[in-house]
Amino acid sequence: MREFSSLAGMQALVGQELAVSEWVEITQERVNIFADATDDHQWIHLDLERCARESPFGGPVAHGFLTLSLISGLFARALRMVDAKMVVNYGLNKVRFPAPVPVGSRVRARLTLQQVEPVDGGAQLEWSVIVEREGGARPVCVAELLVRRYP
Repeated sequence: MREFSSLAGMQALVGQELAVSEWVEITQERVNIFADATDDHQWIHLDLERCARESPFGGPVAHGFLTLSLISGLFARALRMVDAKMVVNYGLNKVRFPAPVPVGSRVRARLTLQQVEPVDGGAQLEWSVIVEREGGARPVCVAELLVRRYP
């Protein structure tokens, strides 16, 4: 985990990759729980037999939105803003899923600080987040994440 003690210290590093998270395994249980939580029960995520027969991926894959939802936890385990009392997700500018995440694979996030802007009572940080799959040739998720931090 990389720690930052001040916003000024982070601002000096705009444009640089600041942290890489630990690997997280995508299990079938995690996919099933996400499917139940979101009511997205599409067969490409859940039906192992049909996936083996019909899926171009050879087996079940994680939901794109599951991969996206992992970013908060990956971020929190990769980077800490020590002087911030509160850090909240503010939104996303752009999200793409260039490659699938087969069940059983591991993913991690690479975090690059793109921009820092003042907002009432704090600052808004724009992050380039690249989620990669272990052994994969292409990222599985690319997102522009907006985070607001308050001292």
